[in-house]
Amino acid sequence: MKGSAMASNSSISSPLSTPIFSDLSFKLRSFNPLFINFRVSPSFNHSSRKYFSIKNTISDKKLQEPVTDQQCRQNSFALDPESVASSIKYHAEFTPSFSPSNLDLPKAFFATAESVRDMLISNWNTTYEYYQQAHVKQAYYLSMEFLQGRALLNAIGNLELSGAYAEALRTLGKNLEDVAEQEPDPALGNGGLGRLASCFLDSLATLNYPAWGYGLRYKYGLFKQIITKDGQEEVAENWLEMGNPWEIVRNDISYPVKFYGKVITRPDGTKAWVGGEDIEAVAYDVPIPGYKTKTTINLRLWSTKVPSEAFDLHAYNSGEHAKAFEAMTNAEKICYILYPGDETLEGKTLRLKQQYTLCSASLQDIIAHFEKRSRNSIKWEDFSQKVAVQMNDTHPTLCIPELIRILMDVKGLSWVDAWSITQKTVAYTNHTVLPEALEKWSLELIEKLLPRHVEIIKLIDEELINTVIAEYGTEDLDLLQVKLQQLRIIDNIDLPASVLELLVKPQNGSIVIPTAIEEVEAPSKDEPVEEKESSETTEEPVEKKEDTQVLSVQEKQQPTFRPDPNLPKAIRMANLCVAGGHAVNGVAEIHSEIVKNEVFNDFYELWPEKFQNKTNGVTPRRWIRFCNPALSKIITKWSGSDDWVLNTEKLADLKKLANNVELQSEWREAKKINKMKVAAFLREKTGYLVNPDAMFDVQVKRIHEYKRQLLNILGIVYRYKKMKEMTPEERAVKYVPRVCIFGGKAFATYVQAKRIVKFITDVAATVNNDPDIGDLLKVVFVPDYNVSVAEVLIPGSELSQHISTAGMEASGTSNMKFAMNGCLLIGTLDGANVEIREEVGEDNFFLFGVQAHEVVGLRKERAEGKFVPDPRFEEVKEYVRSGVFGSHSYTELMGSLEGNEGYGRADYFLVGKDFPSYIECQEKVDDAYRDQKKWTRMSILNTAGSYKFSSDRTIHQYARDIWGIEPAILP
Repeated sequence: MKGSAMASNSSISSPLSTPIFSDLSFKLRSFNPLFINFRVSPSFNHSSRKYFSIKNTISDKKLQEPVTDQQCRQNSFALDPESVASSIKYHAEFTPSFSPSNLDLPKAFFATAESVRDMLISNWNTTYEYYQQAHVKQAYYLSMEFLQGRALLNAIGNLELSGAYAEALRTLGKNLEDVAEQEPDPALGNGGLGRLASCFLDSLATLNYPAWGYGLRYKYGLFKQIITKDGQEEVAENWLEMGNPWEIVRNDISYPVKFYGKVITRPDGTKAWVGGEDIEAVAYDVPIPGYKTKTTINLRLWSTKVPSEAFDLHAYNSGEHAKAFEAMTNAEKICYILYPGDETLEGKTLRLKQQYTLCSASLQDIIAHFEKRSRNSIKWEDFSQKVAVQMNDTHPTLCIPELIRILMDVKGLSWVDAWSITQKTVAYTNHTVLPEALEKWSLELIEKLLPRHVEIIKLIDEELINTVIAEYGTEDLDLLQVKLQQLRIIDNIDLPASVLELLVKPQNGSIVIPTAIEEVEAPSKDEPVEEKESSETTEEPVEKKEDTQVLSVQEKQQPTFRPDPNLPKAIRMANLCVAGGHAVNGVAEIHSEIVKNEVFNDFYELWPEKFQNKTNGVTPRRWIRFCNPALSKIITKWSGSDDWVLNTEKLADLKKLANNVELQSEWREAKKINKMKVAAFLREKTGYLVNPDAMFDVQVKRIHEYKRQLLNILGIVYRYKKMKEMTPEERAVKYVPRVCIFGGKAFATYVQAKRIVKFITDVAATVNNDPDIGDLLKVVFVPDYNVSVAEVLIPGSELSQHISTAGMEASGTSNMKFAMNGCLLIGTLDGANVEIREEVGEDNFFLFGVQAHEVVGLRKERAEGKFVPDPRFEEVKEYVRSGVFGSHSYTELMGSLEGNEGYGRADYFLVGKDFPSYIECQEKVDDAYRDQKKWTRMSILNTAGSYKFSSDRTIHQYARDIWGIEPAILP
């Protein structure tokens, strides 16, 4: 974009305001008589949309009578299969993504998706225009990840067109499921963080809340996982190779994003950021439909480029081809990969560029919307009354200084006003208690890449310092120093001169003499990541003369508030989030308590009113209604209607029916259907044949030591060893047949996680080919786990493992999906497990392991050499070392579970401590599974108790408690 930061403001009147999409229905009919015949309710009239009456549920309570939510849901498109088939044929011919040939499956998918998109566009434009006219307060959800999953079945399900599309495709010789299988999963996320964001968008649209999502359009996503004899290998994702029929490139919506350069002071005293490297962020829009409603919101993804004049034609003609493309490459690579490796300076720089691009482009767009909706009466003091910005984890932290920069340097506001507006607008969701995941960025790197933002962050830091001093005073300097060390945003730099002067002046007749700080050895790479407090020297007493008045001298050690030259200077992004926003929330009750009492305890003492809990949820549309039709039909039948899809509280009605023999029979049959699908899927993806009558035991999630896939596989190894020591008759009595399924990606540079993947696949290769064991035990690692894989595995699962070290999982959302689908959970009291167990009943949850409050003491006990491992734990480690699972050495992997201290050792995640409890709990699982009537009752009660964990409930709470938005019902 050329010119000012808001130059494209004039282009944002509608998500699809270009002429080709104007009065879409009329134009396409004029092209082809086979075009779809929309049967739209009389209230939906394209030609009169400019004149519809507006009900602003926020700012104008006296307008016309509100349209009810039920009326809004009834005003959806009604199509017959013949019209749908005509639309698909039209797009196959006139919106060609493939050569003109037979309607093969890939072509059928694109044509089908484009026909659905026509409907979404119409609803989408109506939604956007209503928001513009009513000027409702809107929430903007910023996330580095949106793990959407396939869109086709979800979209037609939300539009209530699944039957029409299935029948239409049958007339064209295609099967809807086969067509849907052609859609690649969008590679825009990694795990729970991104899937949560997508569930939230679904709920926001379904509940008619005015909101948008903002993210980055990654060309290659994270990576595609391939499992070989060497374990996990990574290759680039190809999800965009054939194009994406759901996205609309908005070439008229782009914003400048700057890096490097310098800051100058204008003649009027204001600041400007000039020079450096300039790129453009271009908008790609993806419509997000709600369920049974016209409301269709937007996910805006940014891609990066530079203008064509940045191509160095002279260098190219001179044979310097790399130089000619340098500017283009530097811009485009920002959106190549999700979470590029950050072991190098270049990798760190690229990650920071990604985060700033998301923040800068999104905020410029948000401000452009605000200005356009304000028309000729822009009042910046009203900005926070019309805009709510939610930062999903610390990745979008730069929203805070960027919003201040735009307000001050571009819009001309004062520091006081810009700071006040920002604090009222921005809120932060914390997703982790792991120290290494609470982002810290090198001050030197940010100062070089974003010089103006460092100036602003220093101002915020100074505001925070003054607040801390006002709160704690200067009487107890030791306490004050500790508080500043914990709370400051910029770590290990000098206090501002004015503050330092205040703190070191004589007080109460004492002389405080600043002295150098005693050198502290920098933490070793082999030590766990912890923040170290610098130590100070004791001041020497002041020499006194006998013939003069004696001064009162402080004899105790005095804090000097000086930085430690041996420690790095860093910006603590989580601290910036807490200081710069008006709300901080955890994502489960236990997690939010840890956030308040441990992670941000000093902030909580300072601002207790900022801290909230918002337990995560998942959308019941995708995670029961669409992925598990067999179970959905049963729930609808026994609850009397399908209202539970929107009001999951109705799932609780199943509790009183849990002992019904007929319901139990139907429930088991639905589970059997889903298990057959899983068995077929596993055979296709891995080649392994599994018995559908065995218990399906599943752990699918990102591979990480704290999630303890290692505990699971060691439990399987122990089970296998004991089986081998028994006769066939003894095995059959002792053990229930199991298929143990794993899935998940290990980050490419996370060596220990990749060792765990390798170990699991080696155990699988041995166990699955052991004729003595047969179908009694199978181990399967599903490659390239993603949303589509989850939609197959979760409905067919019977036991799901959520076994993280207590106090380390913020929430988890897959545990909610499994419970919704009638799967029993084995787990620790961690994350949302605590609340799930409360809702489904203690007797319907398999609990083991230490509790969160015990972990610190147990680690201390281990460091002191007091831990005595269970003999069974030593036995299983020795069995692994014996070479039974192949020639690969697992010395390093087993070594992580041994020793009392040191990086990568000392069993930091307490696998050894919880191992005995875990295998004893698994015996209880076997006992329960033998009684299928009991197991089915427990399964029904899990679904019934999962009602709380709908993302609809979570979004209602965000809207009420943090964003201050209300539903905007379309006329």
